[in-house]
Amino acid sequence: MLTRIISAAVGIVIMVTMLILHNTLALPFVTAGITVVMLFELLRAVKLEKCLPVLISSAAYGLAVPFAYSFHKFYESSDFKGNTEIFIFAFAVLCCFVIFVTWLFNHKKIRYEQIFFALAATILIPQAMSTMVRIERENSEHGVFLLVMGLCGAWIADSGAYFTGVAIGKHKLCPEISPKKTIEGFVGGMISTAVVFVAAFAVYNNLIADNSMKQEIGSYFAVAVTGLLCAVIGTVGDLSASMIKRQIGFKDYGKIMPGHGGLMDRFDSVLFVLPTFYCLISISYNLNIL
Repeated sequence: MLTRIISAAVGIVIMVTMLILHNTLALPFVTAGITVVMLFELLRAVKLEKCLPVLISSAAYGLAVPFAYSFHKFYESSDFKGNTEIFIFAFAVLCCFVIFVTWLFNHKKIRYEQIFFALAATILIPQAMSTMVRIERENSEHGVFLLVMGLCGAWIADSGAYFTGVAIGKHKLCPEISPKKTIEGFVGGMISTAVVFVAAFAVYNNLIADNSMKQEIGSYFAVAVTGLLCAVIGTVGDLSASMIKRQIGFKDYGKIMPGHGGLMDRFDSVLFVLPTFYCLISISYNLNIL
């Protein structure tokens, strides 16, 4: 228990420091670091971590995407509008090409299941994690608050589900994938996330934000629905990562956080929640709901 608490405390300090220094390169740097470690853990799960061309290509894309989106605002305000998307797409094509060529030269050792898993991880993980940068960078006034809420959408649901499950959980949600998850815990996670979202937006709206923000955040029903959806999506992400571990035969993805496992074990729900949250707030702002 002490090991878990110490690991969690170190993780919290890193995240808080990143949020305090959000206007610097700390945000994309930390995001890129987390992304690369997650990619390594996934490649190790399919026994490709020692295949250097695949590992280097995957890591390079994982490093590049958060920094590219970090400078996205600069490109949007200059004559090079759209260069960010072009660079990311072109670099993705290059990295995928290297991975495919590596497969061709090692087709007797590497199976198609491994290579397509590596390709999916290489593209999806950096794009999902880089929404941390996009949420903050694309809303200069309220980006930090929205980023915190995006992370809460994953972690509050997990905590709410855990405590509800311990208190009243009786019916298993997916016993073969995650034996400890219950239907009662799932519902409790949804409700707790919705409540926290509404409370946090209300406090920010009335005590912290300026008048412009007060006009933008007009519907707490939409805020509650966003929290509910994030809780559902986060559970899907958690179960998906657990299913991969079950099929591969892993207990944890890594040991970088003693008592907690690897970063994939901690950010599995975040991978699904952050892109969902980013899409929801973008749609809501465009429709003047938030």
